[in-house]
Amino acid sequence: MKLHLSNPGLQNLITAYDAAFVQVGERRLAGPSLVVCPDRMLEQWGVANVAALVAEDFEKLLALDPEIVLLGTGSRLRFPPPMLSRRLGDARIGLEVMDLGAACRTYNILASEGRRVAAALILAD
Repeated sequence: MKLHLSNPGLQNLITAYDAAFVQVGERRLAGPSLVVCPDRMLEQWGVANVAALVAEDFEKLLALDPEIVLLGTGSRLRFPPPMLSRRLGDARIGLEVMDLGAACRTYNILASEGRRVAAALILAD
């Protein structure tokens, strides 16, 4: 799906996505996973799929100092075990789990509002 949101004040906006890639600006990135923040990216988050998530993956997100993390879990909504994301809750960082498309769209809205958001996107099912 192609998104047509443009805001020159933000560096990283998701301009397109599908099951095999996420496009940030003009850069097309094929996973298996990545993290997009308004001011930086982790192009290789290192998560193969939702079942492969470990607590250290959430520690990497914590280091980005977001106020909210959007976890995009591929074409279907899949929740990770709650204990994995406990450190985010302890740090008072919100976590929203959604499918990839919803995470991309929500990220653009929150980033456009100036929020400190991190979209942790898993492309593989």
